Amino acid sequence: MELTPYLFWNIFITLVLAPILYGIRQNFTESKRLDILLNKTREEIPTKYATKEELKDDVSQILDRFDRLEEKLDKVLVK
Repeated sequence: MELTPYLFWNIFITLVLAPILYGIRQNFTESKRLDILLNKTREEIPTKYATKEELKDDVSQILDRFDRLEEKLDKVLVK
């Protein structure tokens, strides 16, 4: 078998360039997949948190209950 520049070029493409191009392709597809997952996460996260109005209502209910509890304690301790 004769060693020609054509043979060296084929070996170079097969052993060096092909794995590099395959790795670049894999990184690109993984990047697209992560981008899609990130967009889904951005859409789903706001639905899991309470809004300001919901939080304000909950805090006001808790404060009302503390006020009622305080009134009851005052009644019991004053007697």
